Amino acid sequence: MLATSWTGRRTVIRLGLLGTALLLLLTATIALSAESRSAAADRRGYGAESWVTSWSASPQRAIAGPLATRGLDHRTVRDIIVTSVGGDQLRLELTNLYGASPLQIGHLTVAVADPGAAVLPGTMNPVTYRGRASFQIPAGAQIRSDPVAMRVWPLQELAVSIYLPGQTPVAATFHADAQQVNWVSAAGDHAADLDAGAFSTAVPSWYYLSGLVVRSPGAIGTVVAFGDSITDGVGSDDDANARWPNDLARRLDALGGPTLSVTDAGIGGNRVLASSPSFGASAEARFGRDALDQPGVRDIIVLEGINDIGLSTSRRHPGTAIGAAPIIAGYRQLIARAHARGLKIFGGTLLPFAGAVYYTAAGEATREAVNAWIRTSGAFDGVIDFDAAMRDPADPLRLNPGYDSGDHLHPNDAGYQVMADAINLDMLLARHQ
Repeated sequence: MLATSWTGRRTVIRLGLLGTALLLLLTATIALSAESRSAAADRRGYGAESWVTSWSASPQRAIAGPLATRGLDHRTVRDIIVTSVGGDQLRLELTNLYGASPLQIGHLTVAVADPGAAVLPGTMNPVTYRGRASFQIPAGAQIRSDPVAMRVWPLQELAVSIYLPGQTPVAATFHADAQQVNWVSAAGDHAADLDAGAFSTAVPSWYYLSGLVVRSPGAIGTVVAFGDSITDGVGSDDDANARWPNDLARRLDALGGPTLSVTDAGIGGNRVLASSPSFGASAEARFGRDALDQPGVRDIIVLEGINDIGLSTSRRHPGTAIGAAPIIAGYRQLIARAHARGLKIFGGTLLPFAGAVYYTAAGEATREAVNAWIRTSGAFDGVIDFDAAMRDPADPLRLNPGYDSGDHLHPNDAGYQVMADAINLDMLLARHQ
């Protein structure tokens, strides 16, 4: 009887130990899964998958000019931007990346833009950082504001007003080619002004604003358009939001249902391999900040390399010619970094540029070699053949005249639409459905 009882108790103990082990294993698995989800969410920038980048402008160091020389002390900047997707909350990213001293923000607002520098009544919202309406951005830093409970819609223009109460760094952080008229006020805090009266100076650049992030339950991720002036929309009409990333956002929005936000990480004159005071950090140097670290990033489209070719083979830079191999090596680095994050990265072929100011036969040979590698190597997760879509059927070395802005390098509005239409949306959406 005792033996039977002891055997029964041993069975109960064993079962109890087994149950405890299973419980511990289950708890560890849940914890590991939660940690993995948390780490993935952190890579997206927040603790929720629904935060995506709805707009961005890659930071640059301001080149010499009246505003950079005079500074923006005691003035208000009103940056006009356009969403790619909407949401029920937003956060603003402000930048002092190239400032040599702290940047004081005295008042920050966001509202729905009206034509010019005015905003729609009833849409003005104050924006804080760590609960403060006035705050400082350290030299070399970027910050994201507290969430703002504001409903914004896809493809909607917003006005972000930044009052700068103190002495601003002489080396302002800005984005040079906005293809958008922005505004600087007369002296004083005009961040909450509804009318345009105080905003007397029109500027072609965005100052101190580098991102708009929205909480968008309908968005399943962010597509980063990463490139040079062609991605930046140079040659398109001002205030028309006619860059190819804008056109891509409109195509995605028209689908209905779950969608992707589109953010523009183009910089005029940018190169894969070399940084420049005028044309920004190289693609290799800025890829982490401007592409990999964007909230919600799922896909990256790379269209860059024509400036590496043109600027190295032109008569202005004799003896510095760059062949296809270094550019391809740069692409491989970007691809490896994207794949290490579990992201898809697509390669865009380089557009024709015969007739452009820095066109040469040697540069054309390099462009063709680079494009052949993009099309055939299989290194990218997919290819967007911008070259085929944009070239002149009668002269494939040139842009189609109907798509040429006039400089034989940058497309016009119609050309940018053709570029967006050349992107297979199923390729972007397939793994998210």
